[in-house]
Amino acid sequence: MLFRLKFDSKAVKKPVISMVTLKTSALVNIIRAEVGPRRGELIVEVDDEVADKVENAFRELGVEVCRLEKKVERSEECVHCGACVSICPVEAIVVEEDGRIEFLDKCVLCGNCVNVCPVRALSLPV
Repeated sequence: MLFRLKFDSKAVKKPVISMVTLKTSALVNIIRAEVGPRRGELIVEVDDEVADKVENAFRELGVEVCRLEKKVERSEECVHCGACVSICPVEAIVVEEDGRIEFLDKCVLCGNCVNVCPVRALSLPV
């Protein structure tokens, strides 16, 4: 399960990931992080079996939690050039036999494909 975590100025000063890991005994994999002195946003991955427990632990610490169950979104402007395929760190983008690009369920929403798309046809789910 992927979560988007948003931290306010109080929560960003706490070792929230460590606290949740110790409390739940769950491993938390940080996929993407943007943390500053007043705010923070992380994309993290946890096992589905412990997702509810981890989500509650983050909420108890004042972290806004959103489950990410969507894949990267592709608009009609996509020309299926393949620039996104080679940049994907988890090989979640494949070229089908007909030359079209498809996104697999193992996408971790890192945003690399969005950044390299020459026609800006890709976006992360909101």
